[in-house]
Amino acid sequence: MPADDGRKRVVIEGVSPEIDGGRFPVKRTVGESVTVEADIFTDGHDALAAVLLYKNEGDETWTEVPMSFLLNDRWSAQFQVDKVGRYHYTLQAWVDTFQTWRRDMVKRIRAATDADVDYLVGVQLVEDAAGRATLPDRNRLQRWAEALRTSSRAAALDEEMSLLMARYPDRRFQANYPKELPVTVDRERARYSAWYEFFPRSVSPEPGRHGTLRDATAHLSYVRDMGFDIVYFPPIHPIGKTHRKGKNNSVIAEPDDVGSPWAIGADEGGHKSIHPELGTIGDFRKLMAEAKRLGLEVALDIAFQCSPDHPYVKEHPSWFRQRPDGTVQYAENPPKKYQDIYPFDFETPDWRGLWNELKSVFLFWIGEGVRTFRVDNPHTKPYAFWEWVIGEVKNAHPDVIFLSEAFTRPKVMYALAKLGFTQSYTYFAWRNTKWELERYFTELTKTQVREFLRPNLWPNTPDILTEYLQFGGRPAAVIRLVLAATLGASYGIYGPAFELFENRPRESGSEEYFDSEKYQLRHWNLNRPDSLYDFIARVNSIRRDNPALHRDWSLRFHRTDNENIICYSKRTEDSSNTVLVAVNLDPHHTQSGWIELDPEEIPPETHRPYQVHDLLSEARYLWQGQRNYVELNPKIVPAHIFTIRRRIRTERDFDYYM
Repeated sequence: MPADDGRKRVVIEGVSPEIDGGRFPVKRTVGESVTVEADIFTDGHDALAAVLLYKNEGDETWTEVPMSFLLNDRWSAQFQVDKVGRYHYTLQAWVDTFQTWRRDMVKRIRAATDADVDYLVGVQLVEDAAGRATLPDRNRLQRWAEALRTSSRAAALDEEMSLLMARYPDRRFQANYPKELPVTVDRERARYSAWYEFFPRSVSPEPGRHGTLRDATAHLSYVRDMGFDIVYFPPIHPIGKTHRKGKNNSVIAEPDDVGSPWAIGADEGGHKSIHPELGTIGDFRKLMAEAKRLGLEVALDIAFQCSPDHPYVKEHPSWFRQRPDGTVQYAENPPKKYQDIYPFDFETPDWRGLWNELKSVFLFWIGEGVRTFRVDNPHTKPYAFWEWVIGEVKNAHPDVIFLSEAFTRPKVMYALAKLGFTQSYTYFAWRNTKWELERYFTELTKTQVREFLRPNLWPNTPDILTEYLQFGGRPAAVIRLVLAATLGASYGIYGPAFELFENRPRESGSEEYFDSEKYQLRHWNLNRPDSLYDFIARVNSIRRDNPALHRDWSLRFHRTDNENIICYSKRTEDSSNTVLVAVNLDPHHTQSGWIELDPEEIPPETHRPYQVHDLLSEARYLWQGQRNYVELNPKIVPAHIFTIRRRIRTERDFDYYM
């Protein structure tokens, strides 16, 4: 197909970031930058100029940023996003006839081959630019043109004229990148957050009594004092009685069994109602007010599924799949059966009605002040639904955060992130060796994945008690906490099971907890002397005080000569804060070895000692050079979280650490 104008000679390709040809947006938070690169070239040897254009979705005009040449026809520029919402960016480039002329004139003058006609070419280019310029630049350009008529070498080489000409280029034949690429911009909490999950029904101060939202409200200070900023509740809705599961997922429930909160819906209501034993909407509003006073956000679990007793089952039978015997299809993952849960049939003829009702669930809780949702099993619902509902919600409420709980195949997890989920659970819980961790987090932070997926690291959940935590004891919990809190800018724990390092599985080979809170009330002894409460609070304080830990992209791994020791660092863009972490991955034995710091990431002076300050123990060590020794005893503290203090010689010729 012929070009629309054959005089447009510049090619723009290989644009980065660009997710699936621009089909999906890249993600940023307020205050971050978007660095855009592209391959830009033309035929022959003419000089080029290129600009990056960007605008907020509400802006009428584009802002231009000049692009810089890197090497090998690669160009780059960046812009900063300062509002929550959506931005767009694109590129333009053109042959720069003036810079081509000036570059060649420099060569001619140096070789003493410049001729009068060469200057007259420049006169024409400058006069053309003067015609595009505004006063007083027009007059200045006309004076430069007159100087060039005299074959003034000084004028031809003058930097001031070159800079002035760059303001008024000839862009008649510019190439326009044919796509406007999107950026979704979220608030800071989308990038940096610490989550704490607990079951409100298990926080009663009296053993055996069903906890309430009032009890949960009193429990918020416990979470706040541990240093978390998001408190997340499993579903708080009425629980069905039909096929209710008993303790330890028994298919036969006793009369006093409370059932699974994920079997949503009963005579008292469904997804917009509160379990009557938890309290009322008034109690929920008081909880939200207290959370706000404490500086906490409340995240709710959204599980789009129903118990057989949910009002939807009677009111909208077409929303559920009917089996040949007339019964409703319950959830199952053979051989597992979940008779207490009915999944929605998203292939229903009334799919529009279903979609709108599910959207209204989000909007109802947003109306109650909730701005953060953890979405249960999104990979079992259609992608088109998620793209639509997240887009609808964020168009009206761009500050809302969606966490995807999808422990599934990588491409499915990535697809959900592209479709709009703000954060994503990861495979972190099952990555235990140095090789596994380094490979996985390199993928998350150094490939295109980082442009659309924000990882949220959880060492445990109510569904996941890993083998590592089952057999590693208290040291294993400490190790996984340090890794989660420092490898990821966002992480979470399911407590109090985590801080009390609950490690008994339902049966051998299972990742289910014995006496799981999913099926029964629990009473936790939060005052146990071996609780990790204080250690968790210390780690969260370190995170809060060190901006290097508020982002993921600066993560760098450093070599160690012991495969049981992993070492990595993060730093701020201006290098004012650097955090170096060394962790013993073996919860059973002391491990020691040499770590070799990457000189490009941490360049201490090799001929002078420098101080590393362990923020966990407050110990300080003098190191020298790139290679230094560590020894980590899991029964004491199996990790170091260092800041590096460099030794500086002052004018008075004495040393101090900074």
